Formats: sequence, structure tokens, C-alpha cells
Amino acid sequence: QVQLVESGGGLVQPGGSLRLSCAASGFTLDYYAIGWFRQAPGKEREGVACIGSTIGSTYYADSVKGRFTTSRDNAKNTVYLQMNNLKPENTAVYYCAAKSTRPAWYGSSWSHQFRYNDWGQGTQVAVSS
Repeated sequence: QVQLVESGGGLVQPGGSLRLSCAASGFTLDYYAIGWFRQAPGKEREGVACIGSTIGSTYYADSVKGRFTTSRDNAKNTVYLQMNNLKPENTAVYYCAAKSTRPAWYGSSWSHQFRYNDWGQGTQVAVSS
């Protein structure tokens, strides 16, 4: 059974940091791109970041570039989202999602949610003083 489980969310003050984890089970992440998405109250879900199956292929929304970093540990079948200098507007439920990179993967489409087949349940991030 394919499953993605996010963890690491919580309440943090502005300027603080959190590291989210996305643990996969039922399949290996080696040939999957993992996207991070978030949905704030009253807003549509949006793409935050993505890491492809090729080393060095990462993608970020303009609003998080320089503050968020995604990485993967294939040995642990886990992907991470390190979030630094968090702002109140980053408050949202954060989701990870998986997309097979076979037979092809186009990084330019990383934020297209419909391309992702499997989703986690989400983890809440709240940034407030």
C-alpha cells in the first residue's frame, strides 16, 4: 500500500525554523519526484517546492526561494523540507505528494498538482508570535 506521511509541523515564531519530513512506504522514492504543497485557510493549495529523482534537481516557488530547502534521503525513503525565516503568511497545512519520473519527468511542471498520484495527509504549520 502506497503511503506518504508528513511530520514536523507545529507552532513557531516568526523568523523561526521547522523541518518537515515526508516518509514513504509501500514504494521506493528513487524514481519519484516529491512535491511540497500548502493550503492556507481560505486559499487554494499551491506549490512550494519539489525535488526530482535526479541529484540536484530542485524547484521552488518564488516566495520561498532562499528560505526553504528540500532534500531527500533515499536510504531512509524520506524527503525533507527545511523552512527557515518563517513568516506568518507561511501558516498553512503542508502536504507532500509523489510523482513517478518514469517514463519521463519534466521539472517545469513540478507545481502542477494534477500530475501527482499520491498524497500525504498534511501537517499543520503555524507561524505566530
